[in-house]
Amino acid sequence: MCDENECEQLIAILKAFHEINPKIAEVDYDKVLSKIFEKFHICARQLKRRHAGRPTLEIKDEYDVQDLLNAILRLHFEDVRPEEWTPSYAGGNNRMDFLLKNEEISIEVKMTRDGLKDKELGDQLIIDIAKYKTHPKCKFLYCFVFDPEGYIRNPRGLEHDLTKEHDGLSVKVYIRPI
Repeated sequence: MCDENECEQLIAILKAFHEINPKIAEVDYDKVLSKIFEKFHICARQLKRRHAGRPTLEIKDEYDVQDLLNAILRLHFEDVRPEEWTPSYAGGNNRMDFLLKNEEISIEVKMTRDGLKDKELGDQLIIDIAKYKTHPKCKFLYCFVFDPEGYIRNPRGLEHDLTKEHDGLSVKVYIRPI
């Protein structure tokens, strides 16, 4: 048993330890995802340059983009759920490309092509935003559009028009490469 003076000293020591206890830094998932989307085309291009001409993953369509993005996301996130179902919207069920459940982040992936340019892409993204708003584990939606051929005439304008709060769903659109 300690006297009052010793107890006060112990309490002061415990308070001091509590104040200097290092806090675990929160991860800025927005920065992580932004960096992944900004550098995705560099990774895709590097895959074409294999040692001794070995076979590789070629980015030919949206599924190839999803496969590579899935691998990259798993470097940064513990629980990556591809093709998670969304609640019914406009009479049908849809699947989101990726759900990062712990972070309440959904990712929609598109790849431009002949037939998926400015107007069509914008229309699809507006529909996607509407369906993601109904998912209970989706608070943030990132739309990643891979546009290696430069089909989108005004990518920054489309990003600007859709990147905002949509009825409680925070949406960010990235069209890359620039």
